[in-house]
Amino acid sequence: MPTSDGPHYPFDATPQNLDVRLEEYVASTVGSLSSFYLELPRGENFLEYEPFRKAFDELRIVTGDFKALERTAVWDAVKKNAMVLVVLRCILGLSPPELADLAFEETGVQIEQGFARTEDAKARTGDNSIGRATGDRLAKLKALAEAACSAIEKGPQNPSPQVIHRLFKVDTAEGLASVQKAAQNGVEYSALLYERMLGRPFATHRDSVSGLVGDIVEKAVIDALNLAGVPFYKTGHAEAIPGFDQAPDFLIPNAQAPKVVIEAKLTQDDGTARDKVTRVQHLHRLSENGTKFEVIACIDGRGFKVRPENMRKLLRATNGKVFSVSTMGHLVEKTGLKNFATKS
Repeated sequence: MPTSDGPHYPFDATPQNLDVRLEEYVASTVGSLSSFYLELPRGENFLEYEPFRKAFDELRIVTGDFKALERTAVWDAVKKNAMVLVVLRCILGLSPPELADLAFEETGVQIEQGFARTEDAKARTGDNSIGRATGDRLAKLKALAEAACSAIEKGPQNPSPQVIHRLFKVDTAEGLASVQKAAQNGVEYSALLYERMLGRPFATHRDSVSGLVGDIVEKAVIDALNLAGVPFYKTGHAEAIPGFDQAPDFLIPNAQAPKVVIEAKLTQDDGTARDKVTRVQHLHRLSENGTKFEVIACIDGRGFKVRPENMRKLLRATNGKVFSVSTMGHLVEKTGLKNFATKS
């Protein structure tokens, strides 16, 4: 690690000092990175356990502890609490679009994937408008419920040594009888762990907030710029900016005459990290070694930890101006951004 007689992070270093102590600055920058494995953004549609448990109990009660999935009783429960339809889907272990496909096969009712996703999301946020559904919407929702009930009752069909049926799991392997056993006696912890091994904890939620995870670094940059009153332009996806074959994420003070550009990225994949480093190196060349504009990299995630050579290249291409979420508080004061700050 850096010794006490010099700066700890590369954004404090002179060009000469950066080159002499490059390995120390690689270590300190890598040490500032986080993995973001155990924390996930909640997002707007995160479903707490208690509402889900309540919907499960309502379904359990109207089916007599899953002795029979009498369609009228199940549909009445869905109309009372739309989340019951989510519970039915989760018993199967299917995504909303997969249940829509199953419903078409089972009932012949064509259900768009967007419709299935939207109705599922509305139910998870407590929207109980299913009870007021009419016409085409009502037909599609009933088809989803019917298909779920039918598949649960049947369990896995036509088992084959060459394939694994999605319902060949602890609570549906024997059809409705398996659901009864699971509801009455619980599930062995080893079975839970086995199915977790086959899947991923929080998998659906992780997928739904993947964009928010990627936005963590960009949000930290925006917060730092706003706090200092630095004017900036945030580019959109694939937006064309004159002078750039691929637009940077941020241009300061504006897109017309940028004096500072920022590339921001959070990744757990070293291949993606390598691509971002290559992008920053290209910006460094476009900047004519920083004379046209300053190049800053704001990064985080495990991907940038994997290959030290990538970090060496990144530090050289930015003259040490590399910041992680944990060091973002220094972003403005340690770069040319301070020349545009309007707040102290």
